[in-house]
Amino acid sequence: MNQTRLLPLLGGVAALSALGFAYVMQYAFGLEPCPMCIFQRVAMLAAGIAFLLWAAIGPVGAGRWVMAALSTTAAGIGAFIAGRHVWLQSLPEDQIPACGPTLDYLMDIMPAWEVIQTILRGDGNCAKIDASFLGLSIPAWTLVGFAALMLWAIMAALATRPTTELQR
Repeated sequence: MNQTRLLPLLGGVAALSALGFAYVMQYAFGLEPCPMCIFQRVAMLAAGIAFLLWAAIGPVGAGRWVMAALSTTAAGIGAFIAGRHVWLQSLPEDQIPACGPTLDYLMDIMPAWEVIQTILRGDGNCAKIDASFLGLSIPAWTLVGFAALMLWAIMAALATRPTTELQR
């Protein structure tokens, strides 16, 4: 397997492994995800699929940049959501928004766009830190992961240049 497929494959495996770890934390350790965590999972899945699609197609030339942009966009959206989540967790207790209804309830009573806006505003459920590792909350680690995936996509696109491009 050449770099054209290997590097994006590794990005996809990393994204889907992070998603798998989130499910282990939920089902093995009982850490229930808040609505923002669920949106981060969707973004991680999208980034993983984009990387795996890139690996399956193995594009060269401008195609690798299209796939890098797709992967970076998915990871960038996830980074935005994770960053917002970290910001909510950093608020002083008196500035934390009140807890809101569950995602299921919101989906039942609101159109999808309003649900997205409501979730991204965040609430008290999202401000609570349930677990941390090395001083960083799970959303902070997720933000680090999304940033790493964005960098990986750019590095993979640069590293998969055809030989003729390298000789110019």
